[in-house]
Amino acid sequence: MNELHTNELAPIPEGYLRNAAGHLVPIDQVREQDLLRDEVARNLAQQAVALHNMLASFKARALADIADLVRIAGERYDVKLGGTKGNVTVTTYDGEYKIQRAIAERIEFTEELEAAKELINQCIDRWSQGANPHIRALVDRAFRTDTKGQIKTAAVLELFRLDIDDEEWLRAMQAIRDSIQSTGTATYVRVYRRIGTSEQYVAIPLDLAAV
Repeated sequence: MNELHTNELAPIPEGYLRNAAGHLVPIDQVREQDLLRDEVARNLAQQAVALHNMLASFKARALADIADLVRIAGERYDVKLGGTKGNVTVTTYDGEYKIQRAIAERIEFTEELEAAKELINQCIDRWSQGANPHIRALVDRAFRTDTKGQIKTAAVLELFRLDIDDEEWLRAMQAIRDSIQSTGTATYVRVYRRIGTSEQYVAIPLDLAAV
């Protein structure tokens, strides 16, 4: 997550506003409702930028602190540890909080996924009325794209969980394996708080949709 910075535009003369086309408009020619909308949107956006930068700063600090902790642990045993790779969980002494550094591999699918899709459809057509409707639903979900036209990785990988002894189906699963292409890794910081004195933890949401 990178910090956001203010757009660098030429200063606006007093008594004017800049419209979306970049033109300067005298304030006395702007409708009151437009001024009110501008004020609300600008205040909220500026707060959002500040929050984004705070989250970016928190993530950088969390990763650095955890990396230091891993390095110090290695030094105690005379082992050199990189400190930036691998999943790590650090917990408070009383167990109330735990912080996780999680490294997840980013994957995409090559054109071979289309071959897998065709093989799977042929299987279902061949099975005809004998096909489990649950399998059809899983397949439909696996190859459904999101709003950006992207295949959902988890839904495709869920097909591997189906225990189907069929030569054509197994070829389709191999085609999916061959289509998997690593595009790097993503690093996450997750914070959890224990529920009372139980062994259960609940995540502390750091995204707007979850609060």
